[in-house]
Amino acid sequence: MTQRSNTSSWLVPTLLGSAAALGASALYTASKAREAEHRTPPIGDFMTIDGVRLHYVERGHGEPLVLIHGNGTMIQDFLVSGIVDDLAERYRVIIFDRPGYGYSDRPRGLWTPRAHATLFQKALQQLGVTQAVVLGHSWGSLVAVALALQAPQLVRSLVLASGYYFPTLRADVILASPPAIPVIGDVMRYTVSPVVGRLLLPGMIKGMFAPAEVPERFDREFPKDMMLRPLQLRASAEDAAMMTSVTVEIQKHYRDLKLPVVIISGADDQIADVGRQSERLHRDLPDSEFVVVAGMGHMIHHLAPDEVIAAIDRASESARTKGASKAA
Repeated sequence: MTQRSNTSSWLVPTLLGSAAALGASALYTASKAREAEHRTPPIGDFMTIDGVRLHYVERGHGEPLVLIHGNGTMIQDFLVSGIVDDLAERYRVIIFDRPGYGYSDRPRGLWTPRAHATLFQKALQQLGVTQAVVLGHSWGSLVAVALALQAPQLVRSLVLASGYYFPTLRADVILASPPAIPVIGDVMRYTVSPVVGRLLLPGMIKGMFAPAEVPERFDREFPKDMMLRPLQLRASAEDAAMMTSVTVEIQKHYRDLKLPVVIISGADDQIADVGRQSERLHRDLPDSEFVVVAGMGHMIHHLAPDEVIAAIDRASESARTKGASKAA
């Protein structure tokens, strides 16, 4: 009886204290999410495709160019890099918030690169786009490849930046995945994950740019607090959790790509190993072009914007040349 009484004396207060801490974390998370969205309201337009509300931005006129961001970021990743200002002078630049990021919805489901591609194909059709150059960065490169495989008539050429294409063991995938777990993950992303994420985010961002410094413009203008909202944490965790498995399936189809492909990476990328990823893909695609920028890390569009813009222009020109030769 005494032992049971002693157990009750500490267990009940501990449970009540834990519940109070989780409740306080949930209130803090909700408040911070509202603040983030107040500071960074939607900057584009919305469309609904298959019940999914997509947020997107268009800039400029000319040949359609679709930009697909990576894991954890959003439309502003491309806008803050500065490449859109240049590209919009000669392209109709279209940037989507991928499902669950920025202001795009993410219904429960398996959001593979192919699921993204199906959604974007329908969205581009709704926008009247029949052919486009497509650039994908990091996780977005898988979406770009899936779109080219599923809609070869739509994608004229590909630019694949800092991509992950082949399955490897990655500790960051294991560490980032828990908020994707149903129920347990839901509790985490509304309570402890945003708090922990706020502490870890500066180091994570530094790693994305390393060995280069984080650009002052990114540090000043990118809405980092938007990355810590519960829905975006779930999207990022789900994408991380399936990263290895989706490459197992999609790598079997790389050789089916029959369009111009430019692959570009920072030589010192610390997120996606250049030799095991981009260089290997280049070997699998004999007609592809491979650009390696010395001294640069994963966020190549921020660190080497001129090289990325040039890669897009070459991909567009290659598609034009290929089209002309077929017509002849």
